[in-house]
Amino acid sequence: MLFGKEGIAVRMTVHRDVLCGSSTFFAEKLAGDGHGDSPLRSVEIHDCDDAEIYVETVGLMYCDEAKHKLLKQNVSRVLRIMKVAESLGFHACVKSCLDYLEAVPWVGEEEDSVVSSIRHLQSKSYGVSPLLKRVTSDSLYSPTDTLSHIVEMVLKSSDDRGRREMKALVLNLLKDSSRCTEGTSDICSGLFYSSCRGCLERLQLLLAEASEAGFPSQVTRQITLETDNLLWLVEILVNQRICDDFVVMWASQSELASLHAKLHVASRHTVSCITARLFVGIGRGEMLPSKDTRLLLLQVWLQALIDDYSWLQCSCRSFDRKLVEEGIGQTILTLPLEDQRSILLTWLGRFLKLGDNCPNLQRAFEVWWRRTFVRPYVNQAR
Repeated sequence: MLFGKEGIAVRMTVHRDVLCGSSTFFAEKLAGDGHGDSPLRSVEIHDCDDAEIYVETVGLMYCDEAKHKLLKQNVSRVLRIMKVAESLGFHACVKSCLDYLEAVPWVGEEEDSVVSSIRHLQSKSYGVSPLLKRVTSDSLYSPTDTLSHIVEMVLKSSDDRGRREMKALVLNLLKDSSRCTEGTSDICSGLFYSSCRGCLERLQLLLAEASEAGFPSQVTRQITLETDNLLWLVEILVNQRICDDFVVMWASQSELASLHAKLHVASRHTVSCITARLFVGIGRGEMLPSKDTRLLLLQVWLQALIDDYSWLQCSCRSFDRKLVEEGIGQTILTLPLEDQRSILLTWLGRFLKLGDNCPNLQRAFEVWWRRTFVRPYVNQAR
């Protein structure tokens, strides 16, 4: 007789030899019972957590091969059967459950349930290592080495669709991983910055090649690919909250900016997408470079961005004019007032000539105006 915790009582007619031959629990419970193969009068098991599964597990004691009886079950139910079988000392059933779990797929919540259910069996002779190897590895390759290989493969991809989809996937996976695991940004920082330096070196060589007469037409595409790679790496650095050093790296690329100025805008304009993304990041507070770095970024790259602005609006689908203009303005307004004056007056001269083909920084200009012409008199009056 089984008595469940919910008040359920289940009566079963079973045989002593079958139960004692399959279960150490019943072998101890029925020690000295001499009924042979006749039906047992009564064996009571109180407070069963899962009376239904107890009945099914006892039924499996009558099967020559329990594994085949599990074929139509789902992972969750097999874990319940295995738990009861373990409590009854029904070792053959536990082994059959493990064989089943080794052969079927399980992911997500099922994966967590399986691992937590079998991990404590490692010290026993059931052989759970093949199952645990599905989620853990003794390989000499560290996760960082594997990630480095993946990043390198993505950066070198030549198929547009494949590269685009894998960049989105890896970016999202890294974002989720950084939420779950503390300290991953420190481990991966060196890897991502090494990739950034490699992209910058290749980009500089490409710009130098494109600045020469009669350069191959595919160089423009390669420039676009490298800038796209850098933008992807910047997004990763932003999500990992380790982008400050990249702003320093980019602001220091005066030679790259000089080469940029020599090229036709059709070949070079995608490079300014990187500058635009950094301004957006500073404006949003996604990166916190020093005052000197912010000033250097504006001095080295703002003019290049203005020169490419009309092409960026027409040719880059991801370009958001309002966000970029807000980011540039906010970056300027973080500087000392004299630096604001110098940069905004230079911008004003360009805006009066170019109009819509120049970033519209009127909001930043208004703030600077009030700081320059209104605030001193308000403070004096007070």
